[in-house]
Amino acid sequence: MVTVCVMAETPAVSPMDVKLADLQGQPHSLAEYRGRILVVNFWATWCGPCKHEMPLFVDAEKKYGDERVQVIAVSLDDASTQGKIPGFAEKEKMAFPILLGDMDTLKKLGLGEGLPATAFVDRDGRMVARVLGEISKSELKQRVEWLLNGEKGQAPAEVVNNLNKKRADDVSVPMMH
Repeated sequence: MVTVCVMAETPAVSPMDVKLADLQGQPHSLAEYRGRILVVNFWATWCGPCKHEMPLFVDAEKKYGDERVQVIAVSLDDASTQGKIPGFAEKEKMAFPILLGDMDTLKKLGLGEGLPATAFVDRDGRMVARVLGEISKSELKQRVEWLLNGEKGQAPAEVVNNLNKKRADDVSVPMMH
């Protein structure tokens, strides 16, 4: 896999305007989750860093799901690999919504053109942070807990670019421990 590194731009659309289909083809809007903190992760079954970071999102959903945090996985798999999504989701124990997206959605949200990418959306539907490339446990935890704390205290960096960086930190350590 070749990761394309494109600097994040200002989002062209509000996350609440994003409409994507689920695996059954049913349309959904991120606006359905207004009032909840959203962690929207863009990934694909063929993406090595995506596979590596997915346990962090599974742990985050378990740890923070009762606190009005919703993880949403947006797969950028195309027609040739979408059939692998259910098996991937089962293996990774993904108990959160899985939607189908495309590179256009990624770019409109100011997330560049590389996978993985993660957007953090506050309860009012405003995107407050983006992590391009593989996220670390500390980057995920810091952003979610800052949002849960009412955006008080030191704000995390609005954009973190981890694309093309080799990760050797705490990514594989479960969040709950």
